[in-house]
Amino acid sequence: MTLQEYDYARESPSKLAASCLLLALTMKNLGGWTPTLQYYSGYSAQELHPLVKRLNFLLTYQPCDKLNAVRSKYSHRVFFEVAKVTPMDMLKLEETLTSS
Repeated sequence: MTLQEYDYARESPSKLAASCLLLALTMKNLGGWTPTLQYYSGYSAQELHPLVKRLNFLLTYQPCDKLNAVRSKYSHRVFFEVAKVTPMDMLKLEETLTSS
């Protein structure tokens, strides 16, 4: 989804990928950012928090425009219907990120 948003073009791909992973781990309640993830990604959880919040905001408040190809594609069973996953409540996300 970030490919369609110009605001994310300035983010490094590695930081964007790490933030997406942290958001997915948080959304699925699969644990936090481990020392191993920090070592191999090169990013601490604190460095990723602002981008994680922006990504969740993007999922929460999707613009209703003509760019629906990505959402449609990832709504299919082949891709595990990840586009249908409910975003986290912003306050709960903030609480979860700051407690870890």
